[in-house]
Amino acid sequence: MAVMNPFRSSFLCGLLLCAPCVLAHPALEAVENFVRGELALRHSGKISVQVGPLDARLRLPECARYQAYLPNNLDAGRLAGNASVGLRCLAPTRWNIFVPVKIAIETDYLAAANAIPAGHVVREADLVLRVGNLGDLPANVLARPEQAIGKTLKTALAPGQPLRQELLAMPVVIRSGQSVLLVFRGAGFTATNEGRALNQASEGQVAQARTASGTVVSGIAQADGTILVNASP
Repeated sequence: MAVMNPFRSSFLCGLLLCAPCVLAHPALEAVENFVRGELALRHSGKISVQVGPLDARLRLPECARYQAYLPNNLDAGRLAGNASVGLRCLAPTRWNIFVPVKIAIETDYLAAANAIPAGHVVREADLVLRVGNLGDLPANVLARPEQAIGKTLKTALAPGQPLRQELLAMPVVIRSGQSVLLVFRGAGFTATNEGRALNQASEGQVAQARTASGTVVSGIAQADGTILVNASP
């Protein structure tokens, strides 16, 4: 009858005894509670969090006070997909580890309902609302139609392609050469004049115009096509 090596027997027993301890380690619970708390502040959709496992070679001293944290290179707003979360023990023995987490967040996002060419002004019919995992979506994906309708596409979109903030430009409200109304606003007064636009501008951008007297003024383009000039001293 074969006899098992005593050392090997002790080693295997140690693994069998340790495996459930690793899976049930309170460090994992501390990380999961922290991650769920961070996500609950930012997302209302269905959230799934898988934590661990810890490296089986770790032999962590007992800890009475855990402190989970996000590494410097991980933005809380993009906490999704596969990531590593830091965990410190503050007492009685100080140590620090990183724990793997896998996060799935169900979220709504806007996608192109059909092929949309560059330069197209987005309409409601161009959009479709879909549900996906935030970790699989690009950064700055839009979720509400009002964030896109009326804006101009900088690049073409294929059907089903997620719509991102950086793909959109505010509509042009002032075009170079057109007549514009200049609104001068200062402390306790408002005055108007007419001019001719010297550049193209979207709402909120700097626009310049030349008055009939030849004076060049700068202001902020407004949604109604006027230029608001700060006349305060």
